[in-house]
Amino acid sequence: MKDMLRQIEPLIPALRRYARSLLRDRSAADDLVQDCLERAVGNWSQRKNDNPRAWIFTILHNLAMTRLHRTAMRPRHIAIEDVQEDVYAQAPSQEDGLRYRELLQALDRLPEEQKSVLLLATVEGLSYAETAGVLDIPLGTVMSRLSRARERLLKEMDGEHSATVAHLRSVK
Repeated sequence: MKDMLRQIEPLIPALRRYARSLLRDRSAADDLVQDCLERAVGNWSQRKNDNPRAWIFTILHNLAMTRLHRTAMRPRHIAIEDVQEDVYAQAPSQEDGLRYRELLQALDRLPEEQKSVLLLATVEGLSYAETAGVLDIPLGTVMSRLSRARERLLKEMDGEHSATVAHLRSVK
C-alpha cells in the first residue's frame, strides 16, 4: 500500500492540471481526478509495468472523454447560488492576460485528438511513447498530431496577434 501511494501521490498535481485543461471546470476536474484515483487504486494489480504514470493518465483521459461526451449531449445548468463569486471576476486587461486568453481559446479550437496529444506531450511532459499508450494510438500518429497541433496553434496565435496589432494601429 505504501509503495502504491508513493508512486501515485506525485502524479496528482499533473493529473489535476490535465483534467482542468480538458474540462475547464475546477470542481469537475477535481471530481474526475478523484474518480481516476479510485479506479487506479482499485485496479492497481492490473497495471502492466512498474511506472504507473502512463497507465493512470490513460484512466484519466478515458474518464474525461466519457464525461465530455455525456455533457455534450445535455445542456449545462448551474444554479446562480452555486457559483463561486470569483467565477464572475474578469481577468486583467493587460496584454499578457489577453494573450493567455487567446492561447486558451486557440487550444479550445484545436480538434480533441490534437489537443490531447499537445497537452500530454508538452504540458505534462509525457514521452511520445507514453502519450501513444495513454491515447491508444501509434507513435507516428502522436508525432503527426503534435506537429499539426503546434503548427495550427502557432498560426492561430500569430493571426490573432497580428489582427489585434493591426486594429490598434488603425485606431491611432
